[in-house]
Amino acid sequence: MVFKIEKPYGQMIHLYTFIVTTMEMEPYQVIRFYCGRGKMENFIKEGKSGFAFGSVSSSSKSVNANRLLVHALGYNLFNWFRRLALAASMRKQRIDTIRIKLLKTAARVVKSARYKYFKLCSSCPYKKEFYETLENIRNLHPQLE
Repeated sequence: MVFKIEKPYGQMIHLYTFIVTTMEMEPYQVIRFYCGRGKMENFIKEGKSGFAFGSVSSSSKSVNANRLLVHALGYNLFNWFRRLALAASMRKQRIDTIRIKLLKTAARVVKSARYKYFKLCSSCPYKKEFYETLENIRNLHPQLE
């Protein structure tokens, strides 16, 4: 049995973790193994809930395999977007949260002679992140060959 106590930064409470296992390793190795396993389960959960990895609508294996490949492509494209363009404060959030904060934001598009502007309402709680993401997209310089 491995017992771990953590105190999150800035909080007064402690988090307790108990791991009961038959592995014959050092305690820090057991904790590292199970943390990695938990991280992988979070990736799987994001794939299922955010990208519909679990939706198989056909009785044909090839159709379902191709559907899964398209969903995996969407997942990979989103991860590139997360690393290259997303606001720094939002990079560790799941796709569902990012959809709510950035993509489901009401904005008015105002056109001038040369530019298009996004006008967000004054009470938008994620205005800073929205504009930071747009600026990061603007600063991308793709190299086309």
